[in-house]
Amino acid sequence: MSLNKIIAAGGFVCLAIYLFVTAPPPLPSQAARASDARALPVVHLFDAVNAINDAARSTYTARVVGGGLKAGLKYGEDWAEPGVEKGPLPALFLRLAAAKMEAKPPRLGLYLGSDAPIEASNLFRGAQANAFEQLRATSAPVFSKTERGDEVAMYPDIASAQPCVTCHNEHEDSPKTDWTLGDIMGATTWTYPAATLSAAEYLEVTEALYRSVEEAYQDYLDKAAGFADPVPAGPGWPDAENRILPDLPTFMAAVRAKAGDPVMRALILTTAKEMGQ
Repeated sequence: MSLNKIIAAGGFVCLAIYLFVTAPPPLPSQAARASDARALPVVHLFDAVNAINDAARSTYTARVVGGGLKAGLKYGEDWAEPGVEKGPLPALFLRLAAAKMEAKPPRLGLYLGSDAPIEASNLFRGAQANAFEQLRATSAPVFSKTERGDEVAMYPDIASAQPCVTCHNEHEDSPKTDWTLGDIMGATTWTYPAATLSAAEYLEVTEALYRSVEEAYQDYLDKAAGFADPVPAGPGWPDAENRILPDLPTFMAAVRAKAGDPVMRALILTTAKEMGQ
């Protein structure tokens, strides 16, 4: 089968990744041309990492927290305190993943904020507040630059799961208590120090974010395993009849499946461009 047919059949993704990883180093002139051909606008990266973030958030909120509450598990802001038998709230889970990301080489920044946050430190101010006004008015991402030239992308944080809505409406520190499904509750802001990046950098950053989500979830599994009545982890999901947590492979498989299409889309288009398609 020709390469064009492989691309048309949809099998080119695996082949492109395989060739990318295993191919010998190109000659300098070849490397320069390939680097130019693989130049991706950073917006493709922002779309991809935001898709991963959305997948992690919705999977954790609906399937882990939502199911966990039915199973009798608890979640709270003090989850990390010694002796507290709780898991992290969805926003804290994502902040934990963001902290894990900050410790990795790719210079991708992540900030979660709102105009009505439970935590006052998450209140948008200045340029972020102005960008969020625009986002709330249009429901579309807002792109800008920082004073030092970093690329910035702000995406709407939509209430997509009932446990998130219920938690915010019932929290004693919430300044807003009438959230409904589909509301824009806040925004996720990403920063990256370049306007374009190579396919290799794209893969490096997206995989680093996946690993950060993985590490954050493992922290919860470790915590739950130390409860007075340990919560077992396995290939399943919690519900009213099952006091369990999905193990790491199960959770990450769900996240990757949900985010897979948008993450790979830019890489496929860029590689096809490089091959002259």
